[in-house]
Amino acid sequence: MDFEMIGPAIVMGMGCIGSSIGCGMAGMASHGVMTRVDEGHGKFIAISAIPSSQSIYGFVLMIVMKSHLKAGTLSPVTAIGVGLFVGLAIMFSAIYQGKCAVTAIQASAKQPAIYGKMFASLGIIESFALFAFVFALMLI
Repeated sequence: MDFEMIGPAIVMGMGCIGSSIGCGMAGMASHGVMTRVDEGHGKFIAISAIPSSQSIYGFVLMIVMKSHLKAGTLSPVTAIGVGLFVGLAIMFSAIYQGKCAVTAIQASAKQPAIYGKMFASLGIIESFALFAFVFALMLI
């Protein structure tokens, strides 16, 4: 049995799990808000898609880790460690970004003027996934 690709699979899987949970929560909130407002539905849909970016980080790391494993410059044990902990960071970032998107959707439905301001908190949460992504690239 080949355990070499466990690390890349972990980071990809956790990124996608987090993104699906985050987008799912925000999507449910956007559906609820769209039943109460008559216009601007597109902006609620856009907000609900924001946590999907963490799956991209997981995908890129999976590809990079796979190439390093095949080249022999990354050990399978190191790949599992990096995949697990970076995957957790990316996953939780996506989940909490989704929770933040829920409140952003609800707030912007009540006060449309704050729509642009709410991206600050969503961007801050995104930065933690980006930090984990960059640190993983530095480690491998």
